Amino acid sequence: MKLVTFNAGSGPTIGKVVGQTVVDLTSACEGVCEASVLGALRAGDSALKTLAQASGGATHPLDGVKLLAPVQQPQKFLAIGLNYQDHVAEILARGGKAPEHQIWFNKNVSCLNGPFDPINLPRVSNALDYEGELGVVIGKRARHVPPENALDFVAGYLVMNDVTCRDWQRRTAQWTLGKSFDTHGPMGPWLTTADEIADPHDLPLRLFVNGELRQQLNTGGMVFDIRAQIAELSSVMTLEPGDLIATGTTSGAGFGFTPPKFLQPGDVVRVEIDGLGAIENRVISEP
Repeated sequence: MKLVTFNAGSGPTIGKVVGQTVVDLTSACEGVCEASVLGALRAGDSALKTLAQASGGATHPLDGVKLLAPVQQPQKFLAIGLNYQDHVAEILARGGKAPEHQIWFNKNVSCLNGPFDPINLPRVSNALDYEGELGVVIGKRARHVPPENALDFVAGYLVMNDVTCRDWQRRTAQWTLGKSFDTHGPMGPWLTTADEIADPHDLPLRLFVNGELRQQLNTGGMVFDIRAQIAELSSVMTLEPGDLIATGTTSGAGFGFTPPKFLQPGDVVRVEIDGLGAIENRVISEP
């Protein structure tokens, strides 16, 4: 099932994508869950099964609705750094160090952005960069989860761009500010439930800037896979339904070029993952 948060003119609500159509699931949620993707996740497997089987709701052409970030108002948005060998090699070549442990940082949830909405070039930054990533959405409360069971706690997957202001990221040892500017968490276009993905560690990803291929990876190239990530995080904190995890990126980000290829107003960034769809965002000057 491909779950979306969409607006057809009367405000955001939950739907599912079937072909080139969005089926409104608002009525199907009655008596089952809150009419939102987060509400469906919190209600559990039985609610998701009901929504998967639902039919008869109002339908809209996919290209006639506005898609929003699939999960609205999650509790957490966590991201791992230096999690692909090519990216580690890129950092080593610049005098950095390979990580001994998983490197985690927060993207504040206020940075969430829709799959086709603009990305702001902030007034206070001149080093706007991109990172195409596989996103993981937690489906069940998780604490002290062993790696072998970790994927049982995943609701599904989506496409992400971990937009980053490199100048702010490098100002201190903590990356959160450089990763959390408004609009710098575009994701979607929908939440593909885990039952539709045979192996989340075998998904090709590509990122383009103005049609130029900048990043290409297979998710099997992670240093710490999704199982290890959930095990690590859940040993520290309780993961809740709807929590977001950005699983890392590969080489090819703008900072890695000489001179750097940072994003400018008018640039269009497209991230696509086979089986999950694509997001595409135009850069604008911060209003």
